Amino acid sequence: MTSEPFLTTPDPAQLSEQIRSASDDFTARRRRVVCLSLTSAACMGVIALYQIGATRHIPEPPLPGLDADAVDASGEAYARLLVGDAFLGFVSYGLTMLLAGMGGPGRHLSHPWIPLALAVKGGADALQAAKLTVDQWTKHRAFCSWCLAAATATFVAFPAMLPEAAAALRRVTGSGDPSGR
Repeated sequence: MTSEPFLTTPDPAQLSEQIRSASDDFTARRRRVVCLSLTSAACMGVIALYQIGATRHIPEPPLPGLDADAVDASGEAYARLLVGDAFLGFVSYGLTMLLAGMGGPGRHLSHPWIPLALAVKGGADALQAAKLTVDQWTKHRAFCSWCLAAATATFVAFPAMLPEAAAALRRVTGSGDPSGR
């Protein structure tokens, strides 16, 4: 048995305790990613209700340049998989949360593929959010405030993923101090 407890896979009760009681920086960042992804998913939930017809209007602040109804009812919003894009966004943010929540403290050492996958996913999410934000203006001359909130949370979440991914990459490549210090 190794002298480093995080290099072994704990039983589920140990994992539960480790994740909930951890106070390290990487776990704090993972919690931030989950909170931000939940924010984005909630925004997608509001839009999904409109895209499926459960509501007739997306509430927004009465500010110039905002028109969520036009943006989220556009043909582009339904161009993939025969469903409104908010449903896909909701699932995507769920996958981000899954990757952020997976594994215990020290996962960058024991399961480095998880933080690396999270960083790749977060980077792809940020690029997609940027593209969709630009598309809103260039195609509709309007923005969806809920989409902007989700994009902002996505942009803020991405940098929180990078330190653990860098430590995981050091572990995989054998360079530097993989402990994250």
